Amino acid sequence: MTQLGMAIDLERCYGCRACMEACKVENSTPRGAFWMHVFRFEEGEAPDTEQTNMPRPCQHCSEPSCAAACPTSARFKREKDGIVLTDYDRCIGCRYCEIGCPYGVNYAQFEHPEDAQYGYGSGDHNGDDTHGSGTFAEALGDEAPGEGKPPWHDPIHDQPVEPRGTQMSGPQPEGVMSKCTMCAHRQDNPDRGEQGTTACAQTCPVDAIKFGDMEDPESEPRQHLAEKSSSSTFKLLEDRGTEPNVVYIGDEPSDDARAIESAETFKDPEEAIEIEKNPPESRSTDVEVGQ
Repeated sequence: MTQLGMAIDLERCYGCRACMEACKVENSTPRGAFWMHVFRFEEGEAPDTEQTNMPRPCQHCSEPSCAAACPTSARFKREKDGIVLTDYDRCIGCRYCEIGCPYGVNYAQFEHPEDAQYGYGSGDHNGDDTHGSGTFAEALGDEAPGEGKPPWHDPIHDQPVEPRGTQMSGPQPEGVMSKCTMCAHRQDNPDRGEQGTTACAQTCPVDAIKFGDMEDPESEPRQHLAEKSSSSTFKLLEDRGTEPNVVYIGDEPSDDARAIESAETFKDPEEAIEIEKNPPESRSTDVEVGQ
């Protein structure tokens, strides 16, 4: 049976966070939602400190505790490839999946998708230069629905996802939970030529993310694990019994590792809107040189 997953090489990752940006663009996620997050840790005491980085997508567990917690079966594990998905039509936004998951990868949507997007909902046509001008209705096209689209929305996410034939990818509706889908829309649409890839893996400049079938010894992640058999490997929170399908190559952060910033600081859409309205001033680069 196919089980899609990842091998993430921490010995290559240098914390550029290109994977985070690629995921947001690919999935049109709203403010404050980062389906992929790169933790940055610091260990040791100054001046002998070291920084380590750890990308964290959904772990797409074989025994997903989020699915077990969901009262409506909106969160479920897809049999054909092991991806854990959220059925937007069934989700009631109770956030039990967020409570049940030990990895912190779930995001609640409290706003209409239009208002939650960068450049929208924070002023009259704010962000026109980046996101296109005009209203949401104008972008969609009132006279010919479907002819236009908001500049942040890829219409592939409007396509139904199997096995239920409902929406399960892209920006979730208001009141619904979301998380990393391992780019299920790519896996389900071979005509686009992106099947077997994810946006984060494709974008990584040092090829640190390997995506594929963890049950296939010939797959890219399994081959990379074999090539780096001399390196240590670990999975996150294996003691929770979730059987995660993301394997990390490299040393696991020690108990003394300190997060440089918390992932929770990225989850507040109101804070993101405020920063967008009032961006911090750039640091001065003027340097006084003594004579």
